[in-house]
Amino acid sequence: MREIDPNKCIDFILENAGKYADAQKVTEQLELFRPSLKAILMKKSGEQTIGAQEREAAASEEYINNGIAIAEANALAVKLKWELEAAKLRHANIQTLEVSARNQDRILK
Repeated sequence: MREIDPNKCIDFILENAGKYADAQKVTEQLELFRPSLKAILMKKSGEQTIGAQEREAAASEEYINNGIAIAEANALAVKLKWELEAAKLRHANIQTLEVSARNQDRILK
């Protein structure tokens, strides 16, 4: 098993926590903007009925791009979340192995 420096795990968490928060922020901003974008697009539509306005808004490139941006921001947030979780698990594993090694040393003495 390769040696992993526990401090590197902690450093990774500290270095990437802000990136995770930013990815979450972007996702939330895009999701909160989506209804406003739809309303703006519906208003721009030349259609008279609400159903036709909704159809035009949902089919617009802007609305589609907003959905794509939400998916990309969410994917980045999920990726960062699990990278952070993996770093936490590595650190916990190192602690467990160190405790086990100390206990084994005590038993053998």
